[in-house]
Amino acid sequence: MKTAFAFFLVLALAASAFAADSKPVSYKSGDETVQGVLYTPTGKGPFPSLVVIHEWWGLNDWVKDQASRLADQGYVTLAVDLYRGKVAKTPDEAHEIMRGVPEDRAKRDLRAAVEFLKSQSSVKKDRIGSIGWCMGGGYSLDVALQEPDLAATVINYGHLATDPEALKKINAPILGLFGAQDRGISPDDVHKFEASMKQLGKKIDIHIYDDAGHGFENENNKDGYRAEDTVDARKRTADFLAMTLKK
Repeated sequence: MKTAFAFFLVLALAASAFAADSKPVSYKSGDETVQGVLYTPTGKGPFPSLVVIHEWWGLNDWVKDQASRLADQGYVTLAVDLYRGKVAKTPDEAHEIMRGVPEDRAKRDLRAAVEFLKSQSSVKKDRIGSIGWCMGGGYSLDVALQEPDLAATVINYGHLATDPEALKKINAPILGLFGAQDRGISPDDVHKFEASMKQLGKKIDIHIYDDAGHGFENENNKDGYRAEDTVDARKRTADFLAMTLKK
C-alpha cells in the first residue's frame, strides 16, 4: 500500500504550473555536431536551465521524461546525447557503448552543452545547472569540475572524486543522492567525497538511502526501483534546484 501511495505521489510531483515544449536540437562540439532534445517551459522567460545527462543506457525515453518533468517545474532543460544516437537495450550493450565513449569527448560535449544553453534567449545565463543519473551522475560532477560558473549540480548515484586539487575548482552547490546498497559506489566513497568537499568549504548536501542500491530512481529497474525513496529524492532535488537556480 505504501508503495502504491509513493507511486501516485511521484506522479503528483510531476504535475506543475508549467507546460514544456520540446524540440530536437544540435550544437557544435569541436568539429563534431551533437544532438539533443531541448525542453522549454511556456510563459515568460528567461528561465533557469539544466544540462540533463543520461544513464549508461543512452538518451532513451526515461531520461527524456526526466528532462520534460524538470522543464515542467520551470527549467529549460537540454537532454544531451553522449552516445551519438546509440541507445542500449541490455546491460552488456550499455557497458560496451559506455566504454567506447572517449572521456575527453564527453566532457567536451558537456562544455558545449553549457555554451549552447547560454546562447538561448530563453535561458538565464547565470542560472545554469547540471543533473545526471548513473553514468550521467558522474558526468554531472565533471560539469561542475570544468565549469566554474555553474550554479548547481545534482549527482544521482554517479562516480565521485576526492582529489582536493580537482575539487577546489568547484563553485556550484552540490546535491548528492545515493543508495547504501550500491555495489559500485559505497557509502564510504560518498562520505569521503562529502568530507573532502566540506574541508574545502564547498556547499554540499548528501543523502544516502539505506535500502536502495544503484539505479533506484528508475522504475524500469524492476528489482532495484524504490518508489518511496524516489519520491523523497525528487522532492529534495526540486527543493535544491529552486533554492539554487530560482533565487
